[in-house]
Amino acid sequence: MISHIVTDIEGTTSSISFVKEVLFPYSRANLQEFLSGIEGASTEVQRILSEVPGSSLSDKSNLLIQYIDEDRKFTPLKELQGLIWKHGYEQGHFKGHIYRDAYEELCKWHQASIKLYVYSSGSVFAQKLIFGYTEFGDINHLFSGNYDTRIGAKVSKSSYENIARDLGVAASSVLFLSDMAGELDAAKAAGMQVIQLMREADLNPDAPHRQVHDFHAISV
Repeated sequence: MISHIVTDIEGTTSSISFVKEVLFPYSRANLQEFLSGIEGASTEVQRILSEVPGSSLSDKSNLLIQYIDEDRKFTPLKELQGLIWKHGYEQGHFKGHIYRDAYEELCKWHQASIKLYVYSSGSVFAQKLIFGYTEFGDINHLFSGNYDTRIGAKVSKSSYENIARDLGVAASSVLFLSDMAGELDAAKAAGMQVIQLMREADLNPDAPHRQVHDFHAISV
């Protein structure tokens, strides 16, 4: 019996192209101006920068841009990107992309009293932005909580053990949804049930995990 569902974002509830072609370029283009402006002097930004290697602001910003280009899963970068994206959302430069099938099934599961959570490499702050500024409005109320890389790496078994422990339930009662096989391997090794989203690829009947094209194909 599934009592909790934990979902990834990129390639699962939301398109990879939105993250790769909208969010990442926006944070890259605005990073240096953000850090050198009023926002960069805030206590929160200074705390984040203290975790970034480099002896000067220029060194730090150049390194962060390099990490963006490499799609590095670096927690301080993810936190800064969230702050930059907040400005973009608030100014109406873009809306958070959510697949309609994901929105509809998340609503159904929520109404069925299944507890929903998000686990993404993006910061919790960034997660709440993407779900807070969608074409369906603010849908953060559907979720009971969020996890990011501070709970652990997404390809590490211990991360999913930590999540199950934090939820206070047996891992076997948790369903994890992702498009990435490595993440699903780790979650399954921790005892969770898993399903792989194949948004733009053919289903492979010989794959190690059950595969579906969209959320409508998931029954819990």
